[in-house]
Amino acid sequence: MRIKHSRISRALAALAAVTIALPPSLPVAAGPAMEKLFLIMKAKGSLSQEEYDMLVSASREEDKGRDKAATVVTTPAVPTSPVPAGGQTANTTALEKRLAQTESKVGNLENALNHSGDPTMEKRLSQTESKVGNLENAISTTRGQLEDISKVTDNTSPSTMSAAELDGLLADKWYERLKMKGYLQVRADSVMHEDGGPLHIQNDPFANDQSSIGIRRGRLAFSGDITNHLYLYFQADYFATVNATNGSQNVLQARDYYADISLDPAREHRVRMGLSKVPFGYQTMQSSQNRLALERPEAISTAVEGERDIGVYYMWAPYEIRERFKNLVKMGLRGSGDYGMVTVGAYSGQGINRPDTNGQPHWLARATYPFEFDNGQFLELGVSGYAGKFNTTTAAIPGVGTPTNGNGANRGFTDTRIAISGVLFPQPFGIETEWNWGKGPVLSNDMRTINSASLSGGYVQANYRHVFANQRELIPFARWQTYNGGRKFAANAPRDKVNEVGVGFRFIPYPELELTAMFMHGMRTNTNVAPYNNVNYDYLGLQAQVNF
Repeated sequence: MRIKHSRISRALAALAAVTIALPPSLPVAAGPAMEKLFLIMKAKGSLSQEEYDMLVSASREEDKGRDKAATVVTTPAVPTSPVPAGGQTANTTALEKRLAQTESKVGNLENALNHSGDPTMEKRLSQTESKVGNLENAISTTRGQLEDISKVTDNTSPSTMSAAELDGLLADKWYERLKMKGYLQVRADSVMHEDGGPLHIQNDPFANDQSSIGIRRGRLAFSGDITNHLYLYFQADYFATVNATNGSQNVLQARDYYADISLDPAREHRVRMGLSKVPFGYQTMQSSQNRLALERPEAISTAVEGERDIGVYYMWAPYEIRERFKNLVKMGLRGSGDYGMVTVGAYSGQGINRPDTNGQPHWLARATYPFEFDNGQFLELGVSGYAGKFNTTTAAIPGVGTPTNGNGANRGFTDTRIAISGVLFPQPFGIETEWNWGKGPVLSNDMRTINSASLSGGYVQANYRHVFANQRELIPFARWQTYNGGRKFAANAPRDKVNEVGVGFRFIPYPELELTAMFMHGMRTNTNVAPYNNVNYDYLGLQAQVNF
């Protein structure tokens, strides 16, 4: 049967009204905003997926048509200022063109419908009228929100939404507040010389004569202020290394998963809980993305291998000091990040992704301060320490047997350290040093017992930062490190002796790409294989790092 002309006219008139219902101040730049509105309506159930796709497609086709026509440039109207007559004429001309196009489309559609004999057409038209009515109401009630979204997405307004308005808009969309970042390190290593046994560097799985090229780190992190009082951080490593029965294997591993709970509006007082870096020393805190040397020095890394553990910490720093910590990273000075000016807390003490095995946490305290001098130079001084009990793992040693616990160790061995650090940031010359002393589990000389004994060690690193006129950077550096003490995270906690000199450079052709070369010469203990020989070596490492 034929569809009644009046009903067709009402439906198509309503559709035309919706088409031109956008605010006059947005004749050109409303495309992204309209798509945002359609997305909101689909999320609320007002539109089906099919209808949403149809409207977005139509909106984009109309935008393309306008791009081919003469461009009319308008400025968002300011309520307190009169709009120039020329601007009104341009707006009117644009609207008249759109209205004429819409009337033509309505006429064509009306003619087609009048000649249709589809018996289901009237039912479909009735549904269309209802949906068009809902769409009109939605546009009417969300006009102000549409304008704000357009200003933000199109950058056509000198003003943007206030923090309170943005919080209101995203109140139930916490995921919109998350940001993603990460980096990839591709490394090629060459053991040029080794004497006394195979070389083993605890932090570098490529430091052996079987490796050539591989991915050292593949990090992906998500973070953001979920609410005004909650900050969330999650980081995974897609090429973490673990020891297996048939050698080392790459696995996907959680490196960080923690929440910061702010206790005051300025976020100067906060509590961190979860899997995070243990606030001990300076290079433990410094990201491998920012560190110049290929790996951390043994003297510091033997305290917390993997740098992380499950813990709870209270952190405090005034607002301006928190900003200074952040700026030391943003300025390219390779700071350690914001872990508080004063930090106290407790952590498991058994290492990253390992459960506690003795029912006793490690207690920790740290204080650091980044001084800023009148000439713009930065100097950061810090002191930190921890105390607890550590349970070692044991394994049979050929010809000796499995070591036993000495000194009547109860629930683990005494594990305490204190560290001091000082960093003069490269502007352009810089120097960095850390030292620590303490007691920890170590294998006896006859390799039959494990006891708690003294340890000490540290490093000194000098560097120079040169920034070229095209913003490329070249940073040559030299580091000396030494350590004498147990390696508690290795089976049997063998004594680890290190005396190494390394020289290298980092070249940054673009912010997204950093190239590093480092040559090392020294002596260190192979703590991976008994009888734990001292090895003399020459070693070259090359690395390309991609930041995103």
